[in-house]
Amino acid sequence: MGERKASRDGDRKVGRRALLIGGTVAAAGSAVLARDELARLWWRAPGVEKPRKEGEVDYTGARWVAASEANWRRADRPDDFGIDMVIVHVTQGSFDSAVKAFQDPGHKAATHYIVRQDGHVTQMIRELDVAYHAGNRDYNERSVGIEHEGFVDRPQDLTDEMHEASARLTARICARYDIPVDREHIIGHVEVPGTDHTDPGRHWDWEKYMRLVRRARTAPA
Repeated sequence: MGERKASRDGDRKVGRRALLIGGTVAAAGSAVLARDELARLWWRAPGVEKPRKEGEVDYTGARWVAASEANWRRADRPDDFGIDMVIVHVTQGSFDSAVKAFQDPGHKAATHYIVRQDGHVTQMIRELDVAYHAGNRDYNERSVGIEHEGFVDRPQDLTDEMHEASARLTARICARYDIPVDREHIIGHVEVPGTDHTDPGRHWDWEKYMRLVRRARTAPA
């Protein structure tokens, strides 16, 4: 969630991409694109849904708590939208308040994960789906969002346990999608173009965090 600069978060009501089927395909290239698009989005047809297991998590050890469906949209990532970024947030509140907000359909925002101060990881949205967390549609579609329990102006909230658990999580996400472990691909909410948030704030130790991510990235799975 994070501290805001001025107004509300940006990416709220996001419609599904239209799939136009019909007509004669004049060029072979167009036919290939249409076929690939249909292959990615077949499950969006009425009465069809991509198979999923209720309560399944993408990160071993995470606990599943579902966010409201109003706060994310179904997708088929990385097939329909490539994932090349992790975005770091701070909740500006307690873990419980963040979970409550993400379960509220009126909140219109949520991240894929929340990391508690004690290092516990909760997943609320599957990585294959698009979470409304960045305030920028393009960044939402290409990223995984991770919240961290605490306040940006309280350095004591950003515990070692939180940094280490989050770094392991980010390392696994980077490994899964072949994301480079650098500050161009692991960014703070404040760095998203058009955002009105300031998190994770000046007390977030990026040097320490990136060192931990690199260490976890090269450690045996």
